[in-house]
Amino acid sequence: MKESVRESVSGSVKESVPESVREGAAVPPAPGEEEHPSLAFANSAVSLPGGHVLDLLGSPAQANQWLTERGLAPVDAGMRDMCASQLRSMREQIRSLLASRVAELPALPAAVAAVNDAMARTSTAPLLQWDEKSGPRRVTPHPTTAILDHALAALASDAADLLTGPDAERLTACGSPPCNRYLVRHGRRHWCSTRCGDRARAARAYARRSGTGTGAE
Repeated sequence: MKESVRESVSGSVKESVPESVREGAAVPPAPGEEEHPSLAFANSAVSLPGGHVLDLLGSPAQANQWLTERGLAPVDAGMRDMCASQLRSMREQIRSLLASRVAELPALPAAVAAVNDAMARTSTAPLLQWDEKSGPRRVTPHPTTAILDHALAALASDAADLLTGPDAERLTACGSPPCNRYLVRHGRRHWCSTRCGDRARAARAYARRSGTGTGAE
């Protein structure tokens, strides 16, 4: 069952993830994440079997690392709790929009407003800086709040592109509970990873053996 629009906004990470689960939870990028950083952003809180959630933005250090890996912040950006909280809030607004698009339902006005506000707050382009010794270069401005604004603007802009571009028709939710990730579908595949596909097939096989399901694709 696809995630409901309102659940996508209100859902939050309420459980810590045991170290053993965290180490074994690594999954490859969902189809579409490499082309759309906003999709990876939406998928950065991963629901795992056993009721666990792995939140890649759960702390300032994790948030800084996630942004750095995608060229959206320097290693020494110095993210704070407030920054990580703003990122998680934007993530839920974007997840709401993805859920609306997949379910073909009207979007929540607050989610649309949040994305538009992030895009309007600052330009996503690095600014021009001209140093007397090294000459001109493009840089993301400091302080940390400016870096965060630029990162949020870039992610919001990419989300708008995803929702209005050709990939929107192939946007779907992973069909293997409890996974909550979204993906850009290729062919008939509607799982975000091989792991989820294997789990779904195992669940269908069990349902057929136990007589609790039809085993239909």
